[in-house]
Amino acid sequence: MKFRNHYLIAGLLLKLLTRSVAVTPRFVTMATSCPMPSSNAFKDITSCAKIMDDFTHNTKLDVLQDQPRRYLWTDAFAVCNFIQLYKDTGVKLHLDRAISLVDQVHHTLGRFKSEIDSRLGWISGLDEETGKLHPTQGGLRIGKSMLERGSHESYDDELEWDRDGQYYHYATKWMHALLCVSMITKDDKYVIWAEELVKGVHSKFVYKYGSTLRMYWKMSIDLSRPQVRSMGHHDPLDGLITYRAIKAARPNADIDSEISDLEKICEHKDWSTDDSLGLGSLLSDALRLMKIICVTEDLSGLPLLKKILEDSNKGLKSFARRGLKGKAERRLAFRELGLAIGMSAVPLMQSLIDGNQRIFNQDPSIQKLVTEMKQYMEQFNHDVITFWLDPKSQKFGSWTSHLDINMVMLATSLNSGGFLQ
Repeated sequence: MKFRNHYLIAGLLLKLLTRSVAVTPRFVTMATSCPMPSSNAFKDITSCAKIMDDFTHNTKLDVLQDQPRRYLWTDAFAVCNFIQLYKDTGVKLHLDRAISLVDQVHHTLGRFKSEIDSRLGWISGLDEETGKLHPTQGGLRIGKSMLERGSHESYDDELEWDRDGQYYHYATKWMHALLCVSMITKDDKYVIWAEELVKGVHSKFVYKYGSTLRMYWKMSIDLSRPQVRSMGHHDPLDGLITYRAIKAARPNADIDSEISDLEKICEHKDWSTDDSLGLGSLLSDALRLMKIICVTEDLSGLPLLKKILEDSNKGLKSFARRGLKGKAERRLAFRELGLAIGMSAVPLMQSLIDGNQRIFNQDPSIQKLVTEMKQYMEQFNHDVITFWLDPKSQKFGSWTSHLDINMVMLATSLNSGGFLQ
């Protein structure tokens, strides 16, 4: 997939569409009644703000000189939530929190965890002052509480989930968060940090396998060795779209070869998934790709967009047949909420189609695919969010043992504009 004039995207994207530590939970409930037609995404700014207040206190974002609880995936969504709250309310505290969170992530996850690791300083190996200027150059830790598996230790599939390291799909989420901060602050350093994160991790995760390219799923903290060799299903797609957004925001970013690598990996891929979180990510990526096509007017992106939408519909149909049912203690909120967030992209896709008929008339099947998705808004957006807003659903270990990520992704599902921008 190649696009012309991808440099133009940055300033126009916004114009198109205006296991964490268990703690005693604060139940998250709806502050206001918010009935909405099923064709629209669920939205509740007040409840979103309350959740993010609790998250701020729970993870010690607002406490100086203390050990914060940082986790890269969760914090990427949190940054986007704070930015959207600032846009919605004009309250500068939300923007200040977004910026503070970026700094705290870099100074925590960009460094070795001295409490459990004998290594000190920036994981990039840079000296103290240079590391402050380039905090993402060596990548960013996941934020797991357990030290990574050593090179001499045998692999344990269960234990590996709890061990630290670096995930590519976490890094791309953080790149997206940095772009969002750059857009709202007009400060280029954030997009530069996103570019440096690409340069820092890409060549470590991507490798040659015979005549093809593949990606590792998980690397060691210092990126010196793979910890899990299999490739994440949607990692190359998410990376490709994120890299292009960085290139758009910073035209002189030296990431053309990295973009080319991911284009090659993405060729002829099947993106179908029966994982709710993966499906939500696929829908979000479809929206971002649709925006790029609209801005560049490069129709060569339409086949990939169509493929993503086709595979998304397969997943939605599969979920609709079996439903997201069962008791709360047997369900994982953050995975289901990922799907709810992705469904919030569907009305935005329709808005793009409505405003760019000349482009999408080239392939009427795209409108048909988006129309098919609308039937699932009630089930996979409204119903999922309402279920997890209920205090009765939040009293079980399935909620409290993943409290931070559950809270933040619930907040995103309630006010998804920041993440979906």
